[in-house]
Amino acid sequence: MLRLHAKAVAALLVGCLVAMFSPGAAVAVPARQVVGAGNPFVDGWYADPDTVVYDDTYWVYPTTSKTYAEQTYLDAFSSTDMVNWTKHEKVLTTADISWAEYAVWAPAPVERDGKYYLFFAANDIQDNDSLGGIGVAVADKPEGPYADALGHPLIGQFHNGAQPIDQDVFIDDDGQAYMYYGGWGHANVVKLNDDMTSLGTFPDGSTYKEITPADYVEGSQMFKRDGKYYLMWSEGGWTGPNYSVSYAMSDSPTGPFAKIEKVLAQDPAVAKGSGHNSVVNVPGTDIWYIVYHRRPLSETAGNNRQLAYDRMYFNADGTIEPVTMEVEDNFADGNALGWKTYGGSWSVDGGRYRAAASPGGKALLDTNFADFTYDADVKVTSGRGDAGLIFRATRPAVGVDSYTGYYAGVSPAGTVVLGRVNDSWTQLGSAKISRPAGPSHHVRISAVGSEIKVYVDDMARPKISVTDATYGSGANGVRVFNTAADFDNVSVDKAG
Repeated sequence: MLRLHAKAVAALLVGCLVAMFSPGAAVAVPARQVVGAGNPFVDGWYADPDTVVYDDTYWVYPTTSKTYAEQTYLDAFSSTDMVNWTKHEKVLTTADISWAEYAVWAPAPVERDGKYYLFFAANDIQDNDSLGGIGVAVADKPEGPYADALGHPLIGQFHNGAQPIDQDVFIDDDGQAYMYYGGWGHANVVKLNDDMTSLGTFPDGSTYKEITPADYVEGSQMFKRDGKYYLMWSEGGWTGPNYSVSYAMSDSPTGPFAKIEKVLAQDPAVAKGSGHNSVVNVPGTDIWYIVYHRRPLSETAGNNRQLAYDRMYFNADGTIEPVTMEVEDNFADGNALGWKTYGGSWSVDGGRYRAAASPGGKALLDTNFADFTYDADVKVTSGRGDAGLIFRATRPAVGVDSYTGYYAGVSPAGTVVLGRVNDSWTQLGSAKISRPAGPSHHVRISAVGSEIKVYVDDMARPKISVTDATYGSGANGVRVFNTAADFDNVSVDKAG
C-alpha cells in the first residue's frame, strides 16, 4: 500500500503524467499535507531501491531482503501513477549470471539506445582473491529477462579501498555515463563507455576516481537539478537504527563532494534504519521523491526491511530540506499494507478501509506517536455502536477492549465518545454531533502531553477536551464497536 507518504495522490500523479506528454505544460506543486496511498508501497521485504522512469512508467528495482543464500534474484515493480504497482518477478537471477552465487544487491537500471541495462553487485567479495563485484546485465524490455552482458564482473577488485558494491549509474546531459559505487567507507566514480559494458578513463588517464565524502559508508546515488550535481549516500550500520542518508552538492559530476548534512534518518514515531535511497523526478515538473528502505518499529531482524518513499523539497539555494517520513493512507492503491488487524473482518474496497460489524475489531499502524494530530474520515455503515480512532495504543490483542490507550468514536445516533482503555473501558467524555447519520465524518485527535481534544467535522472547535496523562505514546489505529464502518484519508502528524 504505498503510502505515498508525502507522496503523490493518484490525481496529482495523473496530472504529472500528462506533463510528460506536454513538455511545456505547467504542473502545480501539491500542498504538503496531501494524503497518499501509504507506505510500504509494495508487499514483502526489500531494500536498496533504485528508481527510473521509462516512457510513462515508473520502475523500482530493489534488493531482495533475505539471507545471503536466498539473495539469488531480483524483482522489479512498475507503476504509471506511483500508487498502483505491478510486480515483475525474478527479472534477473543467479541462473542468468555464471559467476554470481548469492548476495545479489542494489540493482541500478538505465536505458541507452533502446537497450535496458541493470547493474548489480554479487557475492559480497571481501578481498581481491574472490570472484564477484559489480556486474551488468542487459535486456530488450525493462521487465527483462536480463542476461549477463559480460560473463564476468565489470568491476571485480577493490580500488581506492572501495568494495565493489552499491552502484548507481547516471547519464549526464552531454551523454557521458558515470557509475558511482563503493562500500567499506570509500566511494569511487568511473566513466562508462557508450557500450555501457566497459570503463573509460578520465583526462589524467585514471579509471577509478575516489570521491569519498565525510561519513560515507555505502549506497551512492547521483542526480542533477538546476545544473547542480547531488551525491547522496548512506551512513551508519545497515542493521541499526542509525542508518541514514546524507548528501553533497557540486558543480561537477566528479566532485569534489563535501558533506552538507543528513536529510533522512530514523523517526522513533514512524520507522528506523531508513537509508540506501534513490531519487525520482516527476517528468516535466520540479516534484521530487526520495525512495528508500526502512525497518518497521516492531521489527528487529536485520533483513526485515520495506520500501517507502516521501516527498523531497529544496530550499531556494538548492539545498535539500530534511525529509519527513509521513504517515498517510487514502487506500487508493487497493490494499492495507502496513496495517495489522486484531479481530473483526477487514478489507479495502473503493478506496476505503472497510470493517465488518464486530464487537471490537481494530487495525493498527506500527507507529509510536506521543504528541500529534491524527485525522481520518469515519463513516458508520451499519449497526448501533460506534467507530473511530485508537491512539497511544500498546499491547493490542483480539478482544473488545484488549489494548491500552485511548479511543474516540462516532455513532449513527449522533454522539462522539472518548475513553481510556486498559482491557476495560473508562469513558472520559461525550458530546452530540450535528450530523448524526449518513455522511462520513472527519475526525481529528489532537494530543499534546496530557491535553486531548476530539474534533468532528468542525476543526475549529473541539467536541471533547480533557486532561489525562495515563498513556504518553503508542500506535495509531481504527476500531469498530458493534458497527460496520469505512475509514479513509488517514494522516498522523507530529504536533508542532
